Order: sequence, then C-alpha cells, then structure tokens
Amino acid sequence: MRSSRLELALQSGALPLPEGGLIAVYGPRTGDDLSSLPKARVQVVTGFRPDHDAFAAQGYAVRHDGTARYAAAVVCLPRARAAARALLAQAAAEVAPGGIIAVDGQKTDGIDTALKDLRARVAVSNALSKAHGKLFTFAASDALADWAATSGIIAGGFQTLPGTFSADAPDAGSALLAAALPAKLGGRVADLGAGWGYLGRAILARDGVKSLDLIEADFAALSCARINITDPRASFHWADVRSHRPAHLMDTIVMNPPFHTGRDADPALGVAFLRAARAMLVPSGVLWLVANRGLPYMPVLATLFRQIDDIGGTPAFRLTRCTLPLRPEEKPHVPVHRR
Repeated sequence: MRSSRLELALQSGALPLPEGGLIAVYGPRTGDDLSSLPKARVQVVTGFRPDHDAFAAQGYAVRHDGTARYAAAVVCLPRARAAARALLAQAAAEVAPGGIIAVDGQKTDGIDTALKDLRARVAVSNALSKAHGKLFTFAASDALADWAATSGIIAGGFQTLPGTFSADAPDAGSALLAAALPAKLGGRVADLGAGWGYLGRAILARDGVKSLDLIEADFAALSCARINITDPRASFHWADVRSHRPAHLMDTIVMNPPFHTGRDADPALGVAFLRAARAMLVPSGVLWLVANRGLPYMPVLATLFRQIDDIGGTPAFRLTRCTLPLRPEEKPHVPVHRR
C-alpha cells in the first residue's frame, strides 16, 4: 500500500526528490517496499529493533535516531497522534530548511487528522489518495518545533515519551503482575519487553535478585528505562526478544508480552515471547506471566513447561506461574493448577 503511493507520487511528480543528498525514511515497518526510492541515498530511521534489523538485512543504511542533515524525507505515519506529531517535528528539524518532506499513511492510522493538523501550521500540497491512504508533502522549517517529543513524568516518578507503550500510566496488566511477584526471586532475572521500566523497578525491589536484564525492542522506551532505573544490577538490551540470546540463562523471567503488530492483534507475537522465555530459562527456572484472558496462550504453555499454575488475576487478565521448562524434545505434560 505504501509502495503504491510512493511509486505514484514519484512518477507523477507529486514527490520531486532533490538530485543529491540523503533521503530519510522515518518509521517504515517490516514489509514496506521502499524500492522506488534510490537505495544508495536512503537512510532508514527507526527505533524499533525488528524493523531496524529487517531493513539492515536488505542492505539499507539504518539508524535508531536521525543524526544527519537530510535533503528530503518520507515520514511513515504512526498511529498515536502524539507520536505522529513528534516524528513530523523530528523530520522538519533534520531535513534542510525548504527540503521536501512526504507524509504517508493509512486512513486507519490517522492520516486525515495529520493532514488537518499540518494545514493549520504549514503549506501542504494536495493529497494523493490511493490504497486506503494518502501521501502529501510540505517543506521543512521550524514551524513544528513545539511538536517535538518531550518526556513526561507519570505516577511513581517514571519518565516516558510519546509513542511508548502505556506512556500515560502503568499498564493495568503490568501493575497486577508487579503486585503478584513473590518477596524473593531467583538471582538472574530478565524482563522481556521491559518497556520504560515499570516491572523492572518492581523486580529489583524483591530479595535475591543479583542481576536484571531489561530486554526491549523500542529504543525510546529503553532510553526511558535507563533513566527510571539506576540500580547497578540492571543491564539494558535493545533487542528483539524473539532472537535475543542472553549471555547467561535466567533463573526467573517476568513479562507482560505484547500482542499487537501495528493495529492488529497478533497472538503469534506473544507465543514467540513464550517460546523465547522457555529457551532463556535454566532447567529449574520460573516464568511469571500476565496476559489478556482472551489470548490462546495456555495450550502453548502446556508444550513448554512441566507445571503451570493459574495464580489469579482479574476478569481481563490472567496471572500465571510456569515452572520447569521442557526441553524441545520432551513431550508436554500438564494440567493447569488453579488456586
């Protein structure tokens, strides 16, 4: 969808690229086809590690932040309005004054709202509509400076940034899991999908913790976690949980796994986190998990752990304690124990 609009914009002259200089592409997602742009001049800017790695594997220059002065840019609009404004402000600041910035997005991602917001600030081209989305352009200037991402302080003194998961308050599932953790945890602990550090801080408050690996794919969220957690036992890993291999196996894993890819619910993503957790645990290891009750995780857990304990929750969330991870060749056992 994005590729069809880009190609049409370039062919029709709606997106006139300069003859030289770097072209930033902000926030493309895995599967986006950027082949209509001159690859040698493109620099993909994304802080989401799976997308970073996917474009790097295709041979694109990739950065988690935009540190160059660009001749032009394409902004792939994110869903959240605050995050979209921050990304547009970043492009306007990093593209040379007067350089063209193309904004591309689906209607379901709020492209019409972004167009309306920008028209109140800058001169915007006519929008090119195709494949349930729009692409339009404007010239870089300092007119969007007040849209730049600024950190906020929420309950508990945590710092967050626009576009990070649960930026306005701790996620209800994470709060539930933090309260359910026992007074003592194993020595080596990992928080998979650590976000901006809410669960990490709760883990480090427990006895017995010698080290904590916070593993997070969103660079902005992990940057906040580094500020929110200053305990020397913590180490921070910008990584895709599904492919990350820790230096040591873990005694304990704590997680509230993501289950969305873009707009759509994707239980397979959460399942991949469960499998990654099993692979990271020592044979006597323990997984503490919170997840939406509607997600089909229990049959998967039965193939990964010898014992599964349903330890309560709420009508919306299930808390689960899983122990004794199975080796891949072992047959699943398991009734689920409730209390």
